[in-house]
Amino acid sequence: MAADGSLDALLAPLVEAPERSAILLDVDGVLAPIVARPELSAVPEATKAELRRLAGRYLLVAGVSGRAGDDARRLVGVEGIDVVGNHGLELDPAAPGFRERLAAFREAVGLPVEDKTLSLTYHYREAEDEPAARAGLERVAARAEEAGLVPRWGRKVLEIRPPLDADKGRAVAALLERSQAKRALYAGDDTTDLDAFGGLDAAGLEAAVRVAVASSEGPAELRDAADLVVESPEAFLADVLRRL
Repeated sequence: MAADGSLDALLAPLVEAPERSAILLDVDGVLAPIVARPELSAVPEATKAELRRLAGRYLLVAGVSGRAGDDARRLVGVEGIDVVGNHGLELDPAAPGFRERLAAFREAVGLPVEDKTLSLTYHYREAEDEPAARAGLERVAARAEEAGLVPRWGRKVLEIRPPLDADKGRAVAALLERSQAKRALYAGDDTTDLDAFGGLDAAGLEAAVRVAVASSEGPAELRDAADLVVESPEAFLADVLRRL
């Protein structure tokens, strides 16, 4: 965490020009604390209040989530917040063509899964034996590759996606292009958020701020790539959102 003075200096380009700035946020692990099962997740009311304020102040406030878009919008629950789901797959017109292949893979594997239509997420956070559960999912990952799908690991999850060039970086780029924002902040907590950091880097912005909401489960690379590290969604609310 930066000292107050350096934090204010880091955020100053956004605070001073909200009409030219975008605030882009992962949802689970950033706005909503990570919980045992995704259906139990909730964005705290204090965070929602800040999002409402920011939506009225900034050019763009958006969520970029691994959840299905409708589910992420329900979870955020704030009018005026743009939400892109499925790690940006929902912006790719080719993605719906993989629904049947993903459904067939889901049925062939036969394990409990969070089915997001355009992707599948296998959770092992509540497994009695996490190493054994992870080993079983490594076999699922191998099967996905054999089926021409793309496995990717996250915080106690294995995600199975179509073989498309769609990720959070491309979603960030699309949101920035659509809004014409010249300055932006992105906050994330997991491996897929490294793609979003890359999307900021590639956008040619006047100012970009990369925030890692860190945890023992998150990738060390996210801390290394961030301009600012906070240790929890609660700290992100208190130390970042409320200063914007």
